[in-house]
Amino acid sequence: MSTAAPPQNTLEAGRALAERVYRTGEELRAQTARRIIGLDDVIEQVLITVLTRSHGLLEGVPGLAKTLLLSTVAELLDLSFSRIQFTPDLMPSDVTGSEYLIHDADTGERVFKFARGPVFANLVLADEINRAPPKTQAALMEAMEERQVTSLGVCRELEDPFIVLATQNPIEQEGTYPLPMAQFDRFMFKIHLDYPTWEQEERIARLTALGREVELEPVVSRQDFVQIADAVAAADVRPELARYAVELVQATRPHAPTAPNSVREYVDWGAGPRAAQALINGARARAFLRGRSVADFDDMRALVPAVLRHRLVLSYAAEADAVTTDGVTEDLLRHVDYPGKSTGPRRSWFRRMLDALLPTAEPRRRTA
Repeated sequence: MSTAAPPQNTLEAGRALAERVYRTGEELRAQTARRIIGLDDVIEQVLITVLTRSHGLLEGVPGLAKTLLLSTVAELLDLSFSRIQFTPDLMPSDVTGSEYLIHDADTGERVFKFARGPVFANLVLADEINRAPPKTQAALMEAMEERQVTSLGVCRELEDPFIVLATQNPIEQEGTYPLPMAQFDRFMFKIHLDYPTWEQEERIARLTALGREVELEPVVSRQDFVQIADAVAAADVRPELARYAVELVQATRPHAPTAPNSVREYVDWGAGPRAAQALINGARARAFLRGRSVADFDDMRALVPAVLRHRLVLSYAAEADAVTTDGVTEDLLRHVDYPGKSTGPRRSWFRRMLDALLPTAEPRRRTA
């Protein structure tokens, strides 16, 4: 039974949207490059996070321009920006806001008035999020998941879009409160920032030595950005791409019949359903940012490490063998087939069946 071709006007609308998103993305990259040197992959993943109205976790050593990058993106998209420095003494009300008593001059009575906290912004930077105690992280998690803040039993909606981009320092872990997996799972990506190359660091040194502030103008208005994000979210995704996302996520679970040997040995807990949602939404946004109205398998595969990096719970065997989540993900991408795969030998259904029936076979060990 043949599938009917999509209407011509639908195809033209998709191409027009892809062209608009592509032009906007290119202008964003060009303007961001006036302040930020390098970080091309990081910038793309941040743009995907923002375009899908998701949340992202950035991890890198101090001085890699995380705060500057996020404030620049907010400025270029005409989004209100708020930075919260998380510390061990930070209280939930310091993030969400609080009620205080005032004297009403008209009635002569005392009434409560709500003072909004820094979470009431379009793009919120939660700097060093793991330094805040669990009760403060829980208050932020409500805002991330429900897009609302509750105070004295009253729920207050957050403005659309609402995006949290948090940072972590991988060096210092003293006095920190590791995020629970429930909160980790709310982040679409865990984005890794590495040191710049020699050439990039030289350009950074010369740029900062000039001491001039780079003035930028918004690329789009907030209303236009919301319209673009809505249109991208409504775009179709090919069924085979959605199935591939589910197959990848299923294969991260040690007891799944399709799990590779590296997952069975080194992973205690695999990713949940939000990982498949993140892969689909991220692949769709990445395709539009590259001028295509239909996502392909390469779009999804490029985002797998960032989607799974914080969702896999590794075993003690992984720590003993110096195996990282990125190493497990690399093996996973080789293991799970997809239509049109051309690199490496394809794993037949018979081979998969043998892997499922012989889970005690000696696993292939990986080292990072």
